[in-house]
Amino acid sequence: MAHHTRSRRHLPEDEAARRRWQHPESILEGIGLAFGSTFIDVGCGEGFFALPAARMVGPHGRVCGIDIDAEALDLLQEKAFREGLDNVVLHRGMAEEIVLCSGCADVVFFGIDLHDFVDPVRVLRNANRMVSGSGLIVDMDWKKEPLPLGPPPGKKFSPEHAAALMTEAGLEVRAVAESGPYHYIVTAVAGDKKKG
Repeated sequence: MAHHTRSRRHLPEDEAARRRWQHPESILEGIGLAFGSTFIDVGCGEGFFALPAARMVGPHGRVCGIDIDAEALDLLQEKAFREGLDNVVLHRGMAEEIVLCSGCADVVFFGIDLHDFVDPVRVLRNANRMVSGSGLIVDMDWKKEPLPLGPPPGKKFSPEHAAALMTEAGLEVRAVAESGPYHYIVTAVAGDKKKG
């Protein structure tokens, strides 16, 4: 069983510190997230990407968050309510088991968590089922090298390994790029959905 949990809650100062080396709005803009889009954040946690995405897609868009951590989802929901963001819908459960829709998402996003899942290929196959024909599956994760932040290198996926997992899941990898000092982004599109 995948237990995508956190040992402690993130404090506001943690988010401020993280924003010094990772800017979620720029990342989301860079992948083409647009007003009115449907954005699925797999492993959304407390909303570091989900909340900026909700602001960007606006009232005619939708952000769906998936996470196994009920406390993180509660905190994310509280933040969304405080901001008046009623376009955020949260789902608790294992990403290996959840398919929210068929072809509804403009972006299915993995924000620094693909390496955490017990069965990442199954999770990516579910993403393939949820993404629209013109949509994107985006995996942003830690570079597989010693860094001052993040898990040890042995826990991380190289961009080549992440791309290979996406291909195994039936996705078509379109681009691999660096994202700031610590991360890379692999972008893919839906493959043959009959294989999923």
